[in-house]
Amino acid sequence: MHLVCGVDEAGRGPLAGPVYAAAVILDPARAIVGLADSKKLSERTRERLAVEIREKALAFGIASASVEEIDRINILQATLLAMRRAVEALAVQPAEALIDGNRCPLLAMPARAIVRGDASEPAIAAASILAKTARDAEMRRIHMAFPQYALDRHKGYDTAAHREALRLHGPASFHRKSFAPVRALLTVGE
Repeated sequence: MHLVCGVDEAGRGPLAGPVYAAAVILDPARAIVGLADSKKLSERTRERLAVEIREKALAFGIASASVEEIDRINILQATLLAMRRAVEALAVQPAEALIDGNRCPLLAMPARAIVRGDASEPAIAAASILAKTARDAEMRRIHMAFPQYALDRHKGYDTAAHREALRLHGPASFHRKSFAPVRALLTVGE
């Protein structure tokens, strides 16, 4: 059987938190209804589908690249690193990887980049859902320790509320210092 894994990321754009990636090998005998790009689904639907994906997939892997890695090697390279880690975490080795976007990480198997693949490939859509729900859970966990940033609401994205919290409280350890809005606050007063 020619096993294919779908790979997608979550959290390239935010000012805070790690970037996550997931790889999913769907089971053709166990259909999952409603798979779509995670950004087009409600939080409740994503959470429900994430449980179903974990139950029905032949294999899945979820991985991340840290804020420190993002700042050191840049967000694109950190995203590709998280994707590679997610594929390497699969319990079953796929014959091919379908990657959402226009770049492929270095993998042990052939990989094909598919722009907007989360809208056309069910395995990539499933990966998008797992990556997004895992990252959201991590941002809620960080929020518990740092409620003043309201990460439970904006998940670290560049919103007016997040910028105001950054201005009031300054960047924290989970902020991406290489991202311009955060970097600008670090250089004030130097």
